[in-house]
Amino acid sequence: MTIYDFTMKDNKGNDIPLSDYKGKVLLIVNTATHCGFTPQYNGLEKLYEDYNEQGFEILI
Repeated sequence: MTIYDFTMKDNKGNDIPLSDYKGKVLLIVNTATHCGFTPQYNGLEKLYEDYNEQGFEILI
């Protein structure tokens, strides 16, 4: 098995196959998205803005 054999849930509960991201660099972050205490989002957004055009994706 590889990472591309797995799925994850988006913020609406839909299954997203990780194979959709084949060929990209992924940063997978486990956060408590519903708690409201997520100061790391600013840094993650900056990383995404800086590197997305080069094939970088952040999955939260």
